[in-house]
Amino acid sequence: MKDVVIVGGGLSGLSAGWRLRHWDTVVLESGSRVGGRIRSERRGRYWLNWGGHVFAGPGTATDALLTEAGVGTAQVPGALAGLSMNGKLLLRGRIETYPFRIPMPLASRVALLKAGLKVGAEVLKYAKLVQQRPGEDPARRQQRIYDFQNTRSFRDFVGDLPEDAEALFRPTVTRSAADPHELSAGAGIGYFSLVWNIGQGLNRGISGGPSTLTEGLAAALGDRVELGAEVTEIVHKRQSVVVRYRQNGMDHEVEARSVVLATPATVAHRVAVDLPADIRRALGEVRYGPYVSAAFLTDETTPQRWDDAYAIATPKRSFNIALNQSNFARAAESERRPGSSIMTFSPGSLARTLLEKTDEEILRIYTGDLGEVLGSGFGGSVVEAQVQRWETGAPYCFPGRAALQPALTRRDSRVFLAGDYLGTLYTETAIATGFSAAQEAASLLASERQQRSAQSCPPVAS
Repeated sequence: MKDVVIVGGGLSGLSAGWRLRHWDTVVLESGSRVGGRIRSERRGRYWLNWGGHVFAGPGTATDALLTEAGVGTAQVPGALAGLSMNGKLLLRGRIETYPFRIPMPLASRVALLKAGLKVGAEVLKYAKLVQQRPGEDPARRQQRIYDFQNTRSFRDFVGDLPEDAEALFRPTVTRSAADPHELSAGAGIGYFSLVWNIGQGLNRGISGGPSTLTEGLAAALGDRVELGAEVTEIVHKRQSVVVRYRQNGMDHEVEARSVVLATPATVAHRVAVDLPADIRRALGEVRYGPYVSAAFLTDETTPQRWDDAYAIATPKRSFNIALNQSNFARAAESERRPGSSIMTFSPGSLARTLLEKTDEEILRIYTGDLGEVLGSGFGGSVVEAQVQRWETGAPYCFPGRAALQPALTRRDSRVFLAGDYLGTLYTETAIATGFSAAQEAASLLASERQQRSAQSCPPVAS
């Protein structure tokens, strides 16, 4: 019997596996690679990236994992909030000035300013509300974040807006993989708090690309990681849990004292068949939005006007943001070296439109839009391009999501949940919940080991 079976080889499952590496464990991953929605590949001094790209800094679970695993990071260099809209590219200046510098009808500008003031007032409330309080359990803080403005959508909060005004809001709000009418007002306000307070939250990149972390963790775990192992059912016995899975066309099962279930909520709901009814029901109600991303490797030899930018919001395009992944290497250059690596990201309704198309069609659309954003010569410099489809892309906070949290975070079985759907900080939530589930499992194992030891060594009669 294993000590722990970890179901899911994404960032959360690997984090749990790392913390449980001194116990008898196995990590079952259904796919052909580890990392889940973390995916990058090296190309010389650059890397292509299709998934998570920024990470939390000092004092976080992410920082602890990176330090323990010996993975280097750096603060994201360059402009983090560029904007391309209506034929103008802005890479300098304060974000608050953008509405005055982008060409748009007067009615849109006035509506944008009014809505911006309304959002700004709530951002101030949000920034105060989300602060960790002395001695506070992180779970209480997370519940407070979910509770904030959770009864209506962001669209209902800001009201109807003219086209250009709404377009400027979308890149920030839809980073959640949900559209404004799907996302809760509080979650949308939270994204603006993150964007307007550069230097807080997710602002670090991993040297060599994000998969440096996940591949490194998997390498450390060695043959404990089993790929192509699709879990079909998880059921409790009196003092253990049985995990059934299919691998290489054959059915298998493994028994363990506990399970860390680090899959998307949709999978957890399907396979954990005897979890308490309210927990299973809550898992079934978690919502995910799709996204499509693409990575482009180029070979241009001359400086580009966007060389110093990391992120460029692109309203009214087929993607809502372009990310200059080569900016990490560029920050250390004494002179501009050839090539670049660019990532595009299309969430929510943008993704739903693209998912109907072939990869070739998507790349043609993306290349055309990148040419208009970055310069007409972009298409001619592309030497490699790949699309990644994430149909179950990212969990998002919808109106009413707060009510699910108590059930999702209650621990009353041998199956411990982990994953980014349990919080609001994406990669940081994935790692933190992986750590938490690992700690719960280790505590259970240690307690039962002590009980077995006491039973095998009865007290000596006097």
